[in-house]
Amino acid sequence: MAREGLPVRIATSALGVTESGYFTWRSRPPSARSVRHSRLTEVISAIHAASHGTYGYRRIHEELTSRHGIAVSHGTVQLLMRRAGIRGLSVGKRRPTRPTPSRFPA
Repeated sequence: MAREGLPVRIATSALGVTESGYFTWRSRPPSARSVRHSRLTEVISAIHAASHGTYGYRRIHEELTSRHGIAVSHGTVQLLMRRAGIRGLSVGKRRPTRPTPSRFPA
């Protein structure tokens, strides 16, 4: 809000936080989780691009654990893909095919 031209005092009172708390939060370094998530998102994006956009979270998880040796859960991969707007291609349910009758009997 403060970056959009709203004074800090009004923004902090609207959010119910103190001004000193806002400035402390703003100067705090990123957490270990956010750093790890940003690195994982980069690797996930690279794997997804290498698969020509076909891999979903299950295959990407498999690539991360087996090929890259990164220990990560399915849920984390799914969350990071959703946040980054990355989706795999779904193969719709195939209808069972019936044999077509031959047009010309032998």
